[in-house]
This record gives sequence, structure tokens and C-alpha cells, in this order.
Amino acid sequence: MNIAPKKSLGQNFLRAPAVARSMAETACPNGDEIVLEIGPGDGMLTDALLLRAKKVIAIEKDARLIAPLKTKYAREIKSKKLTLIEGDALLESAGRCVGAKQYVVAANIPYYITGAIIRHLFSEKVKPKRIVLLVQKEVAERILARKSKPFDSARGKESILSISVKAYGVPRMIRKVPAGAFHPRPSVDSAVLAIENIKNPFAKKAGEEKFFALVKRGFAHKRKLLRRNLDVSEKILSACGIPPNARPEELSSDDWLRLTRIVPAGEKTLAQ
Repeated sequence: MNIAPKKSLGQNFLRAPAVARSMAETACPNGDEIVLEIGPGDGMLTDALLLRAKKVIAIEKDARLIAPLKTKYAREIKSKKLTLIEGDALLESAGRCVGAKQYVVAANIPYYITGAIIRHLFSEKVKPKRIVLLVQKEVAERILARKSKPFDSARGKESILSISVKAYGVPRMIRKVPAGAFHPRPSVDSAVLAIENIKNPFAKKAGEEKFFALVKRGFAHKRKLLRRNLDVSEKILSACGIPPNARPEELSSDDWLRLTRIVPAGEKTLAQ
């Protein structure tokens, strides 16, 4: 397949079979998984997934790639080992695309939509069992910097993305990937990040929406004290084991989950 990556879509095609195999082995440890692949590109990861997965559903946004992919995988499509969907993964329901109670996600996605893709997948009614992504190495390291635990100002800094990941699952780095493994070569190195044991920590959708609204509001001004960003009392922070001088990046995912349960639903912070 001789199609140039599209800069406007942030495409960097994988050119390392060993990395693709590692991702497929992580996504499909048992060999009976149904996999949703986001952005198959020219098929490097797709090849590896087809060797291990029970079935692959690949969703591709770039219309230029659909016909070549159909030609390359005509046999797999005919046998229903592969289903190819033209669409935007951020606008499609993963559960509806897959049509299964259990599925995993594997993807080499543009760096700039990493957070949006993860949030979208976590918001699905039917959540994936496992997510395996190629992300910027620094993003992976930030997510893995520490485990979720009660407030401790010496633990380092969290981000909205790292908090979200640890609220829903357990992240681990599979391997680092040099910039030379892609075409075109990006300006930074990458890493294969797996998010496993994915669960829904919220009993209702309203709780999930409240959590994300609270975290977003809390990080609106990272240099400000958390209580000022959220406009909550020191009493509420104390009930969560959080000191009054805490800043948003010092809280773990468990701290945010406790806040979500304790902050009254009618607080001004959730309506803004």
C-alpha cells in the first residue's frame, strides 16, 4: 500500500513489526478476543492482530485508505475475520461497532487525540476489557509515575488524563518505541501503554459525568488551590482526607473519586 500519511490527521504509520506483535500479544493474550482497532492505517498492526485475535473490527477515518485496505484484506473480510468500518472513532460507539459483550481495543492513534479517545472509551456503556495504545513516551511515563493512593503532596504531579486512567483501570508500560519506528518520523519517542482490569467505578452515568466535571473544574487553574477552583469548603476537603492547601495535581484518582461522592450535586462548580 503506497499512500502517504496525512499530516492534517496526525498520521504516523508504524514500521516496526516487532512492536506490532508486542501490541497484538498484549491485546490478545488468549487468542479468542474480539478486537476494535482504531486507525488501521496501512495495516501493520492489523496484520499482527489478525494472527492472534478471533475477530478484528477496524475503524478508519481516512477515506483514501478504505479501498486499499479492502483490497489488501479481501480474503479476511470475506471470511468475516475482519470488518472494516469507515468512520471517526470519536463519533462512533465502540460497543455498537463491535456488537459484543467483551472486547479489547488496540490502536496507533494520533498523539493529539490520546486523551479524547481514552475518555470516549471509558464513557462507553459497554467498556473494553483492555486498551493497548501507542502514545507519547512522556505521556505514558506521566500516567505511570505513581499508583493511586490517599493524598500525599510528595508524590509528584497528576494530570486529568492520568487521573482518568487510574480511576477506571490499571496502566502498565509494555515497551518503549523509538521515533524511527514510524513514518514519517515524529519528533518524540513513543511507548506501548496497556490499560487493564477496566471497570466502571460509578453506579450511575450521573456519577461519571460529575467526576469528569469536577476534575475538569479542579484543573482549570493548576497553580491555584483546589478549594478555590472547586469553590468548596475546607470541611468537604477534610472529609476526603485532603488538606486545605492542596493543589489539583497533588490528588490521586482515589481522592477525586471521594470528592465526587462527597461534593453535593448542586454545587456551583458542577453547573459551570
